Amino acid sequence: MSARPAMPERSLVCPPELAGERLDRALVALGVARSRSEAQRLIDAGCVRVAGRPADRARRLVGGDVVSIAAPASQPVCDEAELPPVRVVYADTHLLVIDKPAGVAVHGAPGVKPPTLDRFLGERGAAGGDPQRPGIVHRLDRDTSGLLVVARSDEAYEELARALRARRIERVYLALVAGDPAASEGLIEAPLGRDRRRRTRRTVAGAGARPALTRFRVRERHARTALLEVALVTGRTHQIRAHLEAIGHPVVGDPVYGGRTLGVRLGLARQFLHAARLRFDHPASGATLEFESPLPADLAAALACARELS
Repeated sequence: MSARPAMPERSLVCPPELAGERLDRALVALGVARSRSEAQRLIDAGCVRVAGRPADRARRLVGGDVVSIAAPASQPVCDEAELPPVRVVYADTHLLVIDKPAGVAVHGAPGVKPPTLDRFLGERGAAGGDPQRPGIVHRLDRDTSGLLVVARSDEAYEELARALRARRIERVYLALVAGDPAASEGLIEAPLGRDRRRRTRRTVAGAGARPALTRFRVRERHARTALLEVALVTGRTHQIRAHLEAIGHPVVGDPVYGGRTLGVRLGLARQFLHAARLRFDHPASGATLEFESPLPADLAAALACARELS
C-alpha cells in the first residue's frame, strides 16, 4: 500500500466562463481533479470550500467565487503496481470494457482488502452512479475473472443501468462444476437471500430472498466434472455459485459453496468461474457491442487436468 502525498491548500477564482457550472464539473475544468468522480470524492470528503464554506457537489458557481481545495493529509490507495494486469478491451468517451483478473475486488468497501480497481478506473474516467463506486454498472466477485463494463459519464451509466434492469445486457460465464448434470441445459429459478447462519453466503430462500434466474448449458462432460456455459438473467450476489450449489453441482474450486476439494486436486487456488462474453447496445450510438475473453492460464490448466482425470 502507498499513500498519496498531501496536497497543500490552494485557492482558485471561478472565471466568468464557468459561471453557472456545477462545482464537481468545474473542478475538472479547472484542472483540480482528473475526473468528475475524483472531484466528487474531494467534495464529499469536505476538502472543497466555496467562499470559505463547505460546498455541495451540485452547487452552481458564480463568476469570481473563490474555491479552496485541500486534500486529506494521507489517503491510502491501492498502488496500481500492486494490481495484476488489467486489460482494457474497449474504450471510448462513454464507457470502458475491461478484462478483470482474479484476486481483485471491483471496488473498495469496509472489510474489503486491496487490491481493488478503484484507482485504476478513476484514472480512466469512470463516472456515474454511486460516487463511492463511480461507473460500476455490474460487478464480479473478487476471485471471478472476466469482462466488466464501466460507465464514463452519468448519461452512459443511467442508460446502461436501464439496460441491465431490462435484461438487455447479455453476460455469459464459463463454470467448471463438480459432477455430471442430468440435463444438457436448463433454467434455475430460485430466490436467493443471505444465509441465516453464515452471512457472507447466499442461499435459496435465505433472509431477504429476491427472485433469481440462471440459465445453463453443458459444453463438455468429463469423468468428474462438466464445463457449463452460464447466462445470468438476474444478477444477485453470488448468484451463479449459489444456484449451482443448490442443484448439486458446485463450482470447482469454490471455497464457500462446496467445490474446494476437487479444485485443489485440479491445481486451482480459486473458483473456476470466468465472465467470458459480454453483449449490449452502446448507450449513445445504439450499436451492438460484443466482447469475448479467453480462459486465463490457471483455468485453462485446470480444465486440461479435468479432461484427463479418470
